[in-house]
Amino acid sequence: MIINVREGKARLSELVSKAAAGEEVLITVRGQPKARLVAVSARLEPPDLVSWAGELEERLARQPVPAGEDSSAAILDELRAERF
Repeated sequence: MIINVREGKARLSELVSKAAAGEEVLITVRGQPKARLVAVSARLEPPDLVSWAGELEERLARQPVPAGEDSSAAILDELRAERF
């Protein structure tokens, strides 16, 4: 099924149902294909958020803090201290 974005907004629930049933929905903007709505595979595993958070924390810890500027952690700690 091909549908433009304006009509797609108005019929989103119907399009999600069609995609869930296995039909591919192509969404266009000014006649150009921009997105595809398809069913999520039943084999898709949920993301490992604990692992993801750990990786993000490690990357953030490796980033240098610009000289003369407070880190976001320091600013948040200061704001929290002011509340109590």
